[in-house]
Amino acid sequence: MTHPTPRALVLVAGGTNCDRETILALERAGAAAERIHIQSLIDSPDKIFQYDLAVIPGGFTYGDDVAAGKILAIQIQHRLGDPFREFAASGRPILGICNGFQVLVKAGLLPDLAKEQKPQSVTLTSNDCGRFVCRWVRLKSCSPLSIFSAPGTHIEMPVAHAEGKLVAPPQVIEDLKLAKQIAYVYSDNTNPNGSIDDIAGLCDPTGHILGLMPHPERNVSWHHHPLWFRKTRLQKTSPCERAGEGMGIFQNMIQHCREKIS
Repeated sequence: MTHPTPRALVLVAGGTNCDRETILALERAGAAAERIHIQSLIDSPDKIFQYDLAVIPGGFTYGDDVAAGKILAIQIQHRLGDPFREFAASGRPILGICNGFQVLVKAGLLPDLAKEQKPQSVTLTSNDCGRFVCRWVRLKSCSPLSIFSAPGTHIEMPVAHAEGKLVAPPQVIEDLKLAKQIAYVYSDNTNPNGSIDDIAGLCDPTGHILGLMPHPERNVSWHHHPLWFRKTRLQKTSPCERAGEGMGIFQNMIQHCREKIS
């Protein structure tokens, strides 16, 4: 049986800079990925329904003027709100990485698309250290709802952000915990930004929308890890035989799409 090839939309705007790595990760995971500029989608909103999944990659859209991801979020919210909501309601996965996570939160697609929360209940703000941070972290997946990885999975990948600290009122954090929407937390004392309760990623109540601050597309090859040579010697495994740990997120998303469209 030939497996269907899901079509992936990689949404870009001025300042996006992780789109090529994201496309490579999607293609290695089995999708046919296409880079689409936000203006092209605004001009033809129905184009979004030609795709089986969507990814908003990392970068500094519009220079992160006003706030990180805010301008792209406003474009989506006011020019593409209905198409994005219909796309998500159909069960098609949406992944926002780093700046993409900031966009999803500020566009109202996370934490709960159905509630259309106004005012915004969660945000991502400046790191506690007051500067840009780029380093490797260790994550633990937590949510049984998420289609992107099973609970208890540990993954290493890098962060690269200046505004990655997730903040929300205490009641909102408790609600997210009860709803099992905390998708990933920083583990082993690797929280790079001071995010409340070490939160690194959120999913929506369906588990089909994920926002994640670290970059899974930067660990899709065994060689991407800074200690790949040491790990290869310890595990006596050829690096050519192994994908990076971030690949699982893309593979699970694409497998979900295959099952849906087959």
